[in-house]
Amino acid sequence: YQSMRDVVLDLRTPPQDASTTAAKPNRWPWVLVAATTVLAIASGIFALRKTSEPLLQLRFDVTPPPGGSFAIERSIGGSAISPDGKTLAYVATNSKGESLLHLRPLDSLEARALPGTEDAGRPFWSPDSKSLGFGANGKLKRIDVAGGFPLTLCDAPEARGGTWNQDGVILYAHRGVGLKRISASGGAPAQVTKVDPSKGELFHSYPQFLPGGKEFLYVVRGNDAGGLFWGSLEGKVPVRIRATESNGLYDANAGRLLFVQAGGTLLAQKLDLNPPRLSGDPLIVAQGVRGSFESGYSEFSISATGTLFHGRGNPRSKRRIVWWDRTGKPLESIGLGPPNFTLSPDGNRIAYTAGTPRDIWVMSLSSGIATRVSFSGGHQVRWSPDGRQLYYGNAGGIYRRAADGSGEEELKGRVKDDDTTSVSPDSKQLLLGRFDILILPLEGETKPAPYLQTKFNEGDAAFSPDGRWVAYESNESGRSEIYIQSFPERRGKLQVSAEGGRAPQWRADGKELYWFGFNGNGYGVMAAPMELQAAGGKSGRPELLFRTPSSAFATLDGKRFLVAEPDGGEQQVLPMAVVTNWAAGLAK
Repeated sequence: YQSMRDVVLDLRTPPQDASTTAAKPNRWPWVLVAATTVLAIASGIFALRKTSEPLLQLRFDVTPPPGGSFAIERSIGGSAISPDGKTLAYVATNSKGESLLHLRPLDSLEARALPGTEDAGRPFWSPDSKSLGFGANGKLKRIDVAGGFPLTLCDAPEARGGTWNQDGVILYAHRGVGLKRISASGGAPAQVTKVDPSKGELFHSYPQFLPGGKEFLYVVRGNDAGGLFWGSLEGKVPVRIRATESNGLYDANAGRLLFVQAGGTLLAQKLDLNPPRLSGDPLIVAQGVRGSFESGYSEFSISATGTLFHGRGNPRSKRRIVWWDRTGKPLESIGLGPPNFTLSPDGNRIAYTAGTPRDIWVMSLSSGIATRVSFSGGHQVRWSPDGRQLYYGNAGGIYRRAADGSGEEELKGRVKDDDTTSVSPDSKQLLLGRFDILILPLEGETKPAPYLQTKFNEGDAAFSPDGRWVAYESNESGRSEIYIQSFPERRGKLQVSAEGGRAPQWRADGKELYWFGFNGNGYGVMAAPMELQAAGGKSGRPELLFRTPSSAFATLDGKRFLVAEPDGGEQQVLPMAVVTNWAAGLAK
């Protein structure tokens, strides 16, 4: 039987004659056993309810589409169980490499993909379990699960979660800005929380409405200011509940906060809401819950009926740093390392952000020894062309410090957007910005000026080796694609990618451009030959060099690529888990 419903239907329809019994000689004894089991379970549940004891807890796995995998990247992927506990929603990549939102009713063995949900990220449900909200290609969207195509509500750069209350209000994360609210039917968004760079805040993300729909939980990422906070639509002063860099969820029935600590352990701890404060000791709910370290997302959700749905695997742990050749064949394993990094110009070191609070580190690829460079916070680090200096953002400022950690860090400019992306070949200018591309002079008056500022989102800008061109990503076509334009004057605009792309980087001689993208055979490192002339640039046909689940890669000569690959790759192959009545067995 595929469900208890089949057992009940069979019990209600006994055989009509001897021929039916003869055709299925062994069926009814098993049905009688099933009937006894159903009655025993039903009697047990009834008795447990009468004595206020925990209900029966069941666990089972959910597998991805054939030939596909569950998607979870910086802003693509994620999952959520419906409030009524009847339907699973998750983003999965199919055999064609397409990432789509899928629905899987718990009383079915089949899942169906929702059309128009390509590259969906961080889905969340309406209170009535009839609609889903999600981010995709820089937009906040909603879709009715009964059918139809998504409705675009507003701009929302990089999906970082949302929540939907009974009054039809959606609270969502706007990257680098804070939390905003909008009607589920559309309209003008309104600011609810605001990122404060002076406190070291970087993002506000992953909100969850609390009972009543006026108060909510959300995550603040950034140095010492980070943590899980309580907030209010009425503008009350936020309250920090605990230090964390990933999302937390409150289960009103259990009165507990669920959160993931380093290593992928899901914990539950009592949370009082008036005033908001944790009490008691945290208890382990599950091990090996996967997440995306880059976006601070731990993949788990809870229904109002007490069912837990979570991913398995642990990409939050360190990745393995490996040199690959141009075809994706491993050449040399460096060892465990960070999930994201930038390669030094001499190819011997990597710089990255790590620790709590977040700081800048440099690791030698030959020895594996890592040295801490910053001590007051830092992120989005970039090398100077000579490899002697590091530039990074922190609390609304751009800082420079010697790559060996000597001397003192130097403030180079105050900016609203402190995402450093590229240093010019002559070390006189810096590109920065996650929504617009700005130029920060590194000599004289260090005041940022716009290079590219439109109604669309542009970012990840990179100087060409001769400093005359800038490669960047933009969503002006409706999804992120890779473009180049001349510098300092913007001429000769050219689209290089064909099927989406982000994180462009140049070969050291400027004759090839690389990015993380898709070509019909899956996601991975893409390449296109480039001809850069004063009159304009030309690009050849893009090709997929090798598949990789992460955009963390770097190359100097286009022959060897340094890649951060999942250690063991377990998060790509493990099924997701469903646990009914997750709180059963927890100490009271």
